[in-house]
Order: sequence, then C-alpha cells, then structure tokens
Amino acid sequence: MSNEKILLVDDELDIIEFLGYNLTKEGYDVTTTTNGREAIELAQKIKPDLIVLDVMMPEMDGIETCHEIRNIEGLKDTLIAFLSARGEDYSQVAGFDAGADDYITKPIKPRLLVSRVKAILRRKSGGEEITINEQEGNIKIDREKYLVYKDGKEFSFPKKEFELLALLISKPGKVFTRDVILEAVWGGEVIVGDRTIDVHIRKLREKLGDHYIKTIKGVGYKFES
Repeated sequence: MSNEKILLVDDELDIIEFLGYNLTKEGYDVTTTTNGREAIELAQKIKPDLIVLDVMMPEMDGIETCHEIRNIEGLKDTLIAFLSARGEDYSQVAGFDAGADDYITKPIKPRLLVSRVKAILRRKSGGEEITINEQEGNIKIDREKYLVYKDGKEFSFPKKEFELLALLISKPGKVFTRDVILEAVWGGEVIVGDRTIDVHIRKLREKLGDHYIKTIKGVGYKFES
C-alpha cells in the first residue's frame, strides 16, 4: 500500500468525494479542498507528493493556483496534474505553461484514474548525473535535485521538462520518435494531447536556446551538442 500524499482540489463536492474515495482505497494519504487559496495553504502545510488541481474554479482558478504554487520555495518540484472537462489544446497548453506535469480530462473511470496517478508518481528518479560538453559551454543534469546547469548558470525546470531534456541528452544525435518520448516521459498509461511534446520542447528552447534541440519533421526530436 502507498503512503504518498495527494492533495485534491475541485469545487465540485461529488468529484472530490469520488476521487478521494478511489485514491484512499489504493492507500494514498488524501487531503481535499474546494478552492485554490486554501489549496496553497494546505500544500505548504502538508507538502504533498501530487496535487490534482481542477482548472475551472471560482475566485482563484487552477491556472493561477498553479502559478502561485510554483513560486513557493519548497513546492517548485511538487507534481501537479490538472483535472478538467476541457480537452481543447489551448487549455492543455495553458496548463503546461503554468507549470503542470500532466493533464487529466474528466469524467475519468476509477481504474484509469488510479493508473494515471501511479504513472505520474513514478516520475521520480535520483542520483546520477549526465554531463554533455558543448562547444558553447557545458550542460550538466543533476537528477537528484532536478537541476540543469548551463555555462555555470543554474536552471530549475518542471519535472516534465527536465525528464524530456534528460532523455534527449542521454543519446546526443539520436532521433527520438514522438511515441518513444511519450512512453519514456509520460508513461504508457498516460494519454496526452498531440501538442504536449511540442509545448515542452518550446519551453526548453526558450530556456536553453533554439540550437540544442532539432526537430525531425514527421518523426520526432534529437539533441545536438
């Protein structure tokens, strides 16, 4: 049985009850709230392993709540999955831009919900470093701290961006297909929108520069040193 902590945030009480029941049954330590402001306070108090956050809420919506959480020291690396009935690409893009690690579309069946949560929580690795010497400098990845160093400058990436960069850097010059990237970074059970990878690639390029990650049209992406 798991003892990992999950914070559920949704203004619909029936959704909270449904999700909370099924995750508690799996052994997760579940805390719930119905609004974003209280979610921020609870997150600082209990330090959850995962926050499942509804997008559409009154007073403070999920996007704003996620932004606030990502700006709090000690919560920057907390896993966040958005929960929403809105499946449009623009909603997912907004969620990932806010710093989310995943996006769950409701309604969702209990078994699929549990599989998604397990897949998200598996995204924890530790210890080893990968160092790539660049002509323009040096890129180093610290897997334990989820930090990236370029030319001596420290970058703190959301987990999904970090894992995508780590995958591409692990074999410079190798073309990773979109299917391989989805499987390796998002997990086999996770169903994400077509633009999910593109959004994360764009964020990496904004932070590291356009020339490191090359697009192979119709195939995927590769890292070039």
